[in-house]
Amino acid sequence: MTATSAAENPGDPFQDPTLVNATDGVITVWSDIGCPWASLALHTLRSRVLQRDIDVAIDHRAFPLELFNKRGTPKGIIDVEVTAIAGLVPALGWQPWTAPDWQYVVSTVPAMAAVQAAKKLSVGGLRASDELDHALRQAFYIHGRSISVHSEILAAAAGCPSLYLPALESALEQGRGYAEVFTHWHTAAALPVQGSPHLFVKDHYAEHNPGVRYHWTARPGEGFPRFEEYDEKWADEAIDAVLAS
Repeated sequence: MTATSAAENPGDPFQDPTLVNATDGVITVWSDIGCPWASLALHTLRSRVLQRDIDVAIDHRAFPLELFNKRGTPKGIIDVEVTAIAGLVPALGWQPWTAPDWQYVVSTVPAMAAVQAAKKLSVGGLRASDELDHALRQAFYIHGRSISVHSEILAAAAGCPSLYLPALESALEQGRGYAEVFTHWHTAAALPVQGSPHLFVKDHYAEHNPGVRYHWTARPGEGFPRFEEYDEKWADEAIDAVLAS
């Protein structure tokens, strides 16, 4: 998904630490947890890392669509994108939202803030942050949980092996993670982050919504996304870029 507006910067994106984590073995992923395209990309990336049995870390940066667009992402848009993606990639295991509409996710900022808070070493660091991001996406797309709610975020976190739950609870009670989400929002608006997802590897790789070919039959909210092709080879390219960095 792209925001309705974002500034562009012609500078070299690979040299800016606010845009890309320059640590060896790390891929930086800008995304919104409520973006199905980002969740598809992360599923593909994580699956390929497991298949190749290599150690690649993911540094999650927030691309908060609701802050860019000044509204929550409409359920109707997410529903049809989920249907289109899950139909082409059934291995995702996604399910239609079956809970009452009043329980639907109204904001993904709390979930993204928790992912940022989990980066603190006392909570678990990058690995715990990635586990939590994955668990929250699973909770939303597969189990239909309202990840806007604090208790649902903690329930997802409880299943993350690298995450120390009491430290996350304490961090969230202190408001940790929210400042990072807002900083990422402003950074993404000022630098060449094209939307959710956008992946970066220092000196080697930058792709927005990689491997996807689709179009809307009419503008979002009125038409449907026609998902034409998904080439998963992009994940090997990104991983090879990480290994070469």
